[in-house]
Amino acid sequence: MKLRLLPYLSSVACAVVVASGCATTASNPKDPFEGFNRAMFAVNEGLDVAIVKPLAQGYDTVAPLPVKVVVGNFFGNLWDVWTALNNLLQGKPGDAASDVGRVLVNSTVGIGGAFDVAGEMGLTKHSEEFGQTLAVWGVGDGPYFYWPLIGPRTTRDTFGWLVDTYYDPVWRVDDMALRNSLVATRYIDLRATLLPSDKVIEEAAFDKYNYIRDAYLQHRRNEVFDGDPPRVPLDD
Repeated sequence: MKLRLLPYLSSVACAVVVASGCATTASNPKDPFEGFNRAMFAVNEGLDVAIVKPLAQGYDTVAPLPVKVVVGNFFGNLWDVWTALNNLLQGKPGDAASDVGRVLVNSTVGIGGAFDVAGEMGLTKHSEEFGQTLAVWGVGDGPYFYWPLIGPRTTRDTFGWLVDTYYDPVWRVDDMALRNSLVATRYIDLRATLLPSDKVIEEAAFDKYNYIRDAYLQHRRNEVFDGDPPRVPLDD
């Protein structure tokens, strides 16, 4: 891997070292740095309430549904390239071939990925990234962390996210203004898709931090095993 990735890895390593001094008695053994994580969760909540959520709400209100569909499809088509590679690395050549087919169809007939023509043709959309690939290779979760802006991640998935970001075609656009615009648009579009779940979480969660952590870990396990996780012994 190129040296350009080293600053990212160094930053995470430093954060993990700092967090190691914040370990408290955790309510979940997978979350040994709960004190640190709750502080970061509070930071993220503050940023979301003050900046991110209002922008997402404005975008959701102003942008017509067809526009939001096109934006989601465009970024989804770019991600299908990375998904194809990760499916191949995970030993799933059939899914990888399907992903490549999706990219070819949607990039041409779908006008640069604006329309999901491949989906209409029966080519199933997958979502794979390097954290899942590491899991398939046998890398354990490691401690759970909650990071501002990027949200919940296990240690493994934090490093996976760094690799995803490094090879993300959006982040590799040379024009800084265009790159920042694309990154911001994708982030706000993603946040807008999560707006309906906000009320559900607020109403269902006695402790919002615990609710999000446990939901994330369960969902992540489901993703790693492609929707069919092995049963966990009751003793665990």
